[in-house]
Amino acid sequence: MDEEYDVIVLGTGLKECILSGLLSVDGLKVLHMDRNDYYGGASTSLNLIQLWKRFRGNDKPPEQLGMSKEYNVDMIPKFMMANGGLVRVLIHTDVTKYLHFKAVDGSFVYNKGKIYKVPATDVEALKSPLMGLFEKRRARKFFIYVQDYDEKDPKSHEGLDLTKVTARELITKYGLEDDTIDFIGHALALHFDDSYLDGPALDFVKKMKLYAESLARFQGGSPYIYPLYGLGELPQAFARLSAVYGGTYMLNKPECKVEFDGDGKAYGVTSEGETAKCKKVVCDPSYLPNKVQKVGKVARAVCIMSHPIPNTHDSHSAQVILPQKQLGRKSDMYLFCCSYAHNVAPKGKFIAFVSTEAETDNPEIELKPGIDLLGPVDEIFYETYDRFIPANNHETDNCFISMSYDASTHFESTVADVLAMYGNITGKALDLSVDLSAASASADDD
Repeated sequence: MDEEYDVIVLGTGLKECILSGLLSVDGLKVLHMDRNDYYGGASTSLNLIQLWKRFRGNDKPPEQLGMSKEYNVDMIPKFMMANGGLVRVLIHTDVTKYLHFKAVDGSFVYNKGKIYKVPATDVEALKSPLMGLFEKRRARKFFIYVQDYDEKDPKSHEGLDLTKVTARELITKYGLEDDTIDFIGHALALHFDDSYLDGPALDFVKKMKLYAESLARFQGGSPYIYPLYGLGELPQAFARLSAVYGGTYMLNKPECKVEFDGDGKAYGVTSEGETAKCKKVVCDPSYLPNKVQKVGKVARAVCIMSHPIPNTHDSHSAQVILPQKQLGRKSDMYLFCCSYAHNVAPKGKFIAFVSTEAETDNPEIELKPGIDLLGPVDEIFYETYDRFIPANNHETDNCFISMSYDASTHFESTVADVLAMYGNITGKALDLSVDLSAASASADDD
């Protein structure tokens, strides 16, 4: 361990593994260490026995749930947008060769106590029971504008400069009702709250286009894809990639203490009495707790069920977004479901998650609106975890710290953090103009 490295990465969470892969591909000498004896950090994937150990201590799981090893329960469950940032990173690094994807069956939104399919095109808008007749026509016109919008073609802008016009002004032009704005902003554009309404409309329109283009990729019921055997496959795939490019991985390294010089700059990491030297340290918040600040917490429930989420057209994998206004909350709630169809549970079993940014100290009561939509559950586990963001200046201490994972059930915010960190570490932007068809061969249904 006495060698010198360009970068030492601490923690094998998904963000850290992606960065270690990207930096190795760039030709940097990377050492990747984790205090745990398993991959994944906070974003690990557990079998049934591990799940029980985490939530129920020494209890044993009931036999009727099936074999432990047939479960891969993701601790940070998120779907990938088929044309989104994470898929572009996977293709850019060629990690797709280690993974098999399958389309996700359904994308839904909660409105006035019911679950509806998210309409994403002008055709779907006309069919959607979410809106009345006149509203359907207004929504259809708006969807056509978004579909036809091309940044490079001023003719498609209809006289609007979307870098100056706010999302609210654009929506007002089409006269859309509050409930329509709710599902478009939160279930299509995937904004976490309503602050986007006062930002430039361009970002909002781009997010809607990403959803519609991702939906068109696989002609399925949703714009999302998900790896077979769950997300636990991802950190391991990036670890393999890093190794191919000469990166070194060490699991089960106790302590992992970052060493600082007199000027407060990180120069190495010590474990078991040995110090490996480096120019930069990349880590999750748990490795440098005095350089991060708490900004919130996530409340969630993990459920094992014997049926799909009711009213989702028997979807074996689905996301349901419950916009904040529908629940009288400050933040959206998310339902995530996948099953034996993605090899994350034995035949006939489904894994569902309910998650939200916690606004109280009582997850059981706070998550009830989402849990009530699940129907009967075989088992349910509750937990909350704190969310941290870096509070350091990486230019003065050479430490690059990732943000904690949020409550959302899609990857867009995770990738934004990775790309920003990559830019800070390397001083350059990652080129993500890739051939998206490279990921589609393995993403077809069975």
